Amino acid sequence: MPFQTAVLASGNKGKLDEFKRLLASIEFELRPQSHYKIHAIPETGVSFLENALLKARHASRLTSLPALADDSGLVVPSLNGAPGIYSARYAGTSANAEENNLKLLETLRNSDSRRAYFFCTLVFLLHSEDPTPIVAFGEWHGNIAEEAKGNNGFGYDPLFVAKGFQITAAQMEPELKNRLSHRAIASTNLIQSIQDRREQI
Repeated sequence: MPFQTAVLASGNKGKLDEFKRLLASIEFELRPQSHYKIHAIPETGVSFLENALLKARHASRLTSLPALADDSGLVVPSLNGAPGIYSARYAGTSANAEENNLKLLETLRNSDSRRAYFFCTLVFLLHSEDPTPIVAFGEWHGNIAEEAKGNNGFGYDPLFVAKGFQITAAQMEPELKNRLSHRAIASTNLIQSIQDRREQI
């Protein structure tokens, strides 16, 4: 499975920086799709996996490169799984992270349970028509804080308090978060799968 460059099916700088650190043991250059002037494809899937596959095939098709796609979000069981696949646009299609966080706090105001977990699906394709994409998953469990705290990370990190911690993900040093997070778990699984696949070639 020789390749030197892969495209990340995202223009999110936070995700790009995280993946560069998490996947450093795989010796390839990861470039965001914005580097190739590719716009995001509509996420029309009904699951994280469907959306990740859509994004990976789109980026690979337009660049003729291997592609990595991530579809992840925050799942709150007491809200029937919301924000879920709509995490990035929970407060509206043009909402920013602060607006999404405020809506979540408002929605949970009278909830008896603040349990939540981040869910990550990673898809890696060698080419756009790859019939055997490598898929990896990760979950990170915790609770939703009463208010946003911290300046690190992105998305819902200022609200998420991981199990066993008293600080939010946005208050964690990046090195700690990158050992614990849903993306860290999924990335570890992805690396193992890529290595296993390489050994079969």
